[in-house]
Amino acid sequence: MTVLPMLLCLTSVPTLAQIKVGIDLSTTGPAAAIGITSKNAILLWPKEIAGKKIEYIILDDASDPGNAVRNARKLISEEKVDILIGPNTTPSALALLDVIAEGETPMLSLAASAAIVEPMDAKRAWAFKMPQNDTHMTTILTQHMADHGVKTAAFIGFADAYGESWWREFSRLAELRKIRVVANERYARTDTSVTGQILKIISAHPDAVLIAGSATPAVLPQKTLVERGYKGQIYQTHGIASLEFLKVGGKDVENTLFPTGPAVVAKQLPAANPVKKAAMNFTRRYEAAYGADTVTQFAADAWGAYLLMANALPDALRVAQPGTRQFRAALRTALENTKNLTVPQGVINMGAADHVGLDQRSRVMGKIQGNRFTYSYGG
Repeated sequence: MTVLPMLLCLTSVPTLAQIKVGIDLSTTGPAAAIGITSKNAILLWPKEIAGKKIEYIILDDASDPGNAVRNARKLISEEKVDILIGPNTTPSALALLDVIAEGETPMLSLAASAAIVEPMDAKRAWAFKMPQNDTHMTTILTQHMADHGVKTAAFIGFADAYGESWWREFSRLAELRKIRVVANERYARTDTSVTGQILKIISAHPDAVLIAGSATPAVLPQKTLVERGYKGQIYQTHGIASLEFLKVGGKDVENTLFPTGPAVVAKQLPAANPVKKAAMNFTRRYEAAYGADTVTQFAADAWGAYLLMANALPDALRVAQPGTRQFRAALRTALENTKNLTVPQGVINMGAADHVGLDQRSRVMGKIQGNRFTYSYGG
């Protein structure tokens, strides 16, 4: 893969004086809608943090876990990066756990599944995650269902770790809220038809359907539901909050309900929301570069990764110099001890057993109206 450095160090500063940040994103392939907006946010990151020059090296994994592994090995073994940002998808992030543990290099994952950081073990000790855990998102989603009279629901999700994680959390919380799940279906991110699965779902007559997918592949089940005449409420996950989802989905995704990070609907958040200020600061910066109403869940997560990294770097620099094993270990420790850091998606308080650190302040319910992501509920 071609290395695309965002910053070339042209001075005679010694190698150890700069910090190298390796970035693996899905800027092509099925998850491109996620990776491109992550990259857009990363392009706004400063070229100096904590008094140190920063070199960013971005690689595209084409939404393929095998490519993500090759990229991570290159960044860690050849480029000698101090920290890894990404990848965007859960299967790729899980595939990197061995790589970051072997290279003793902290990773700030931009993928969502709790399986990336739970259960904590020697490998996951090097993994941190920016998106909210599925538990947080499922809690508010099932609460919305219960509050709005949903008694039966059907589920269709990706046939991978993302879908399985959502099924595990949704089925558990639905039962607690007395919502009966009447169908459980799967599909691949690259599938071109889900007619068989949707016909089974419709035949079960659910009050609502939850689609556990992300980016543009999450559109397919919804379009099929609409084409087959389903009239119940359709819910999606926070993985849809990209402009490409709106573009591809069009009128078929109108009135979709979904849990989301506060940054996606920052302008409409209640004034008392504890992260509105941080979310609006990011929104103004991002929209100045990319236009009105362009903020996505994934761009906000990437900006949060910068804030988390920038918050930890001063502590790590007091222990060792960049480019060393000692610095990477110190950076890992500093990340793990992050307290009360407000980012566009919530407030982070990490610990040895919690490498996400977000709480209920990290999510609200959104609704697609007028082909835009709007605020609906919570927060």
